[in-house]
Amino acid sequence: MDTKKIVNSTLTELYRALESKELTSVDIVKAFKQVYEDDTKHDTSIHGYVEFFDDAIEKAREMDDLRSKGEKKPLLGLPIAIKDNISIKGKLCTCCSKILEGYIAPFNATVIERLVNAGAVILGRTNMDEFAMGSSTEFSCYGPSRNPYDRTRTPGGSSGGSAAVVAANQAPASLGTETGGSVRLPASYCGLYGLKPTYGLLSRYGVTAFSSTVDQVGLFTKSPDDMGLLLSVLAGKDPEDLTSLDVDFSHLSSLKAYTKDEISKLRFLTFTEFIEADGVSSAVKTHYNKVIDWICATGAKIETVSLPILKSTIDEYYVLTFPDAASNLARFDGIRYGSRVQTDGDTDELYVKTRTEKLGPEVKRRILIGNYCLTKEFTSDIYDVGKKVQAIFEKQIDNLMEDYDIILCPSAPTTAFKLGEKVDDPVAMYLSDLFTNFANLARIPSLSVPMGFSEEDKLPLGVQFASGKRQEEKILRLASSWHQAKKDETN
Repeated sequence: MDTKKIVNSTLTELYRALESKELTSVDIVKAFKQVYEDDTKHDTSIHGYVEFFDDAIEKAREMDDLRSKGEKKPLLGLPIAIKDNISIKGKLCTCCSKILEGYIAPFNATVIERLVNAGAVILGRTNMDEFAMGSSTEFSCYGPSRNPYDRTRTPGGSSGGSAAVVAANQAPASLGTETGGSVRLPASYCGLYGLKPTYGLLSRYGVTAFSSTVDQVGLFTKSPDDMGLLLSVLAGKDPEDLTSLDVDFSHLSSLKAYTKDEISKLRFLTFTEFIEADGVSSAVKTHYNKVIDWICATGAKIETVSLPILKSTIDEYYVLTFPDAASNLARFDGIRYGSRVQTDGDTDELYVKTRTEKLGPEVKRRILIGNYCLTKEFTSDIYDVGKKVQAIFEKQIDNLMEDYDIILCPSAPTTAFKLGEKVDDPVAMYLSDLFTNFANLARIPSLSVPMGFSEEDKLPLGVQFASGKRQEEKILRLASSWHQAKKDETN
């Protein structure tokens, strides 16, 4: 199999090629590494990786040896890329921040441990917005990543590097993290499947915290089957993470698409507030309506529901996450982790100078606003009220999902925007999450699914399938049906 065919394959297709001995893990890793190295020669490199690991081929060879000895593991020899805020033992983990320059993770995050135990080969660290704060991957100390479909545009953020390497065929799948849309937004911009699971489904142990209230590990793949395969390995209780859920998703390794008859029996809803939202491009509306038509053609009904609280979700999201960020990032002080700015003064001066020089503008903005929200004068007016509103919103969504199976909405209001277009306008950047952060606040699973390309700029567009807590199987099976329908349409 030639390089082009290898790197265009899905994770499950590569696994079948390994099982049939058509390919070795070394063949696969070398192919992805070749594409990565060729890309780095360009002036406008995708810059999805901040480090492609030197030992990736060696690890692949070890997996091939295990396979030759009859070893059976669900991901044996399959490569995957990892966002730079997830700890990999013995590797740098900088969160793309100068303040963590030189920091080497002393242990594996639980998700990494489960990947390794399943036989996966870790390809490298991917680029991200500093400490996962941003929607464009422009707030990285290593410089921005670029969208493989148009290198003048963002791949989205904060997990833009993880999306870019999969879309650019430099990895078959990757892990990202999500707080308010940081997986689904890049997935939409880069034409991928991007999953934000139920809160607690994937352990956060070993993942650098931004907002513990809503932080999650998410996945990027080229197909719903790949998503199911990864979830079958990664989901489940972790004693190191008290928020983790005790679930068994091992059966998702063999995902079954819904039949037309099964889709017709699903109960769908969409929100009035999303339909009436400002700033949604005509391309998004056109392709979203095509998804609606496909669902309705099965005989299924889609009801429109008004949920007024949705109009405040962006405000609500930042009221909750900025204080979390201020608290979680207090540990990065130049004393315990990473780099520091030497001073002749006392510890306080070292602390102030290190954070002033080593933290980027978006991180500082969120720390300042977060601490303001937590001041004695405003905590009861801002943060405490925010927590109560979030609990009310979560309960309203839970109640709705007792009567419905699937929530439908676009993933993003537009295609990927130009690099530099919103970097100096934080409010415009925050509005990129218009359709995503409701799922984080409700703690429900949501999957961004490729729904086509804009006729005007030929860029990808995404639609979301969301469901009730722990109902990932529903949205993956529906996505698998859509995936097959699109393949049949192309053929």
